[in-house]
Amino acid sequence: MGIFTRSTVSRKPNESMRLIVTTFVGVVFGFLIGLSFPKLSLTKFNISSGILTTIDIKYTEYTNSVPSGSTPLQHPIDNNRSSANATSKKIWVPSNPRGAERLPPGIVKAESDLYLRRLWGKPNEDLTSTPKYLVTFTVGYNQRKNIDAAVKKFSGNFTILLFHYDGQTTEWDEFEWSKQAIHVSVRRQTKWWYAKRFLHPDIVAPYDYIFIWDEDLGVEHFNAEEYIKLVRKHGLEVSQPGLEPNKGLTWQMTKRRGDREVHKETEEKPGWCNHPHVPPCAAFVEIMAPVFSRDAWRCVWHMIQNDLVHGWGLDFALRKCVEPAHEKIGVVDAQWIVHQSVPSLGNQVLRAFPLSSHFSFHNKHLQFVFDRESHKTGRRHGKG
Repeated sequence: MGIFTRSTVSRKPNESMRLIVTTFVGVVFGFLIGLSFPKLSLTKFNISSGILTTIDIKYTEYTNSVPSGSTPLQHPIDNNRSSANATSKKIWVPSNPRGAERLPPGIVKAESDLYLRRLWGKPNEDLTSTPKYLVTFTVGYNQRKNIDAAVKKFSGNFTILLFHYDGQTTEWDEFEWSKQAIHVSVRRQTKWWYAKRFLHPDIVAPYDYIFIWDEDLGVEHFNAEEYIKLVRKHGLEVSQPGLEPNKGLTWQMTKRRGDREVHKETEEKPGWCNHPHVPPCAAFVEIMAPVFSRDAWRCVWHMIQNDLVHGWGLDFALRKCVEPAHEKIGVVDAQWIVHQSVPSLGNQVLRAFPLSSHFSFHNKHLQFVFDRESHKTGRRHGKG
């Protein structure tokens, strides 16, 4: 009994010390975990998709909207917390666009394209080529020879898209290239109507540049690939080919100059420009043959109103979409075209343009007015 008693008494201090050490180590370990916890991302944990979906929906209901491509948001800042502490705490937010919150993120693709697909086979084998540029013409069948000549100036790097305002589409199959082109047919509409409805920025996103051209352009002195090289070289986000100065009425800014590759400014008549860096002396191209970079078009598309018809005045507003506009908007002189001024679309309309004393282009906070007399003398021209 004596031996048993001494053994029991001698063990108690050791067990007490072991308990104290264990407790201390646990507290230190927990403290370290607590310090590192804010740096851990919720997305790094292997949480079931059902739980994450619940989080997505609850957070969406709380914020009432989830923008496309959203990023982690900060916690609301309490009165007792500093903004510095708040920035280090993030809330996981789904990247799906609004309306698709319940779908797995990997299945959602916000952008699409105009590339043609086969009716069968593996999707990754559908595309034998992926053109980098898009050219659109708004056309009538009477202008088929002119369009045929124009299309031949664009290489296989271009997707060809025709908007038909006269309802004739299958007749274009006389041209071999037409069988690979995309045809959209709606009667008696202008190119800006088509552009707003069929050239959404998320659809044309694969293209570096988008050409939105009229049907009555002479292209004998134009090569599309060379044009793209010059646009890249001079950093133009919005551009057009120079116009033959001896053919028709045009602005000074868009007239071709024979002594340079590109120009970005000009001198107009006295009083027409209140500053050398604003239209029509700079930051200006016309609406008959504009060329937009991908980023510029994303802005311009949003600026186009649903009821915009001929597009007059839009060319004065394009500068709102690039910065600095007087450096990124210009005319390519080395690749030039002729405006033939063939009013074929005018023969298709059901009613004449109102004979008011002025034409107006309204765009919320923007307004541009051009009187009929200046239009007749050449200050405005071109088809929409």
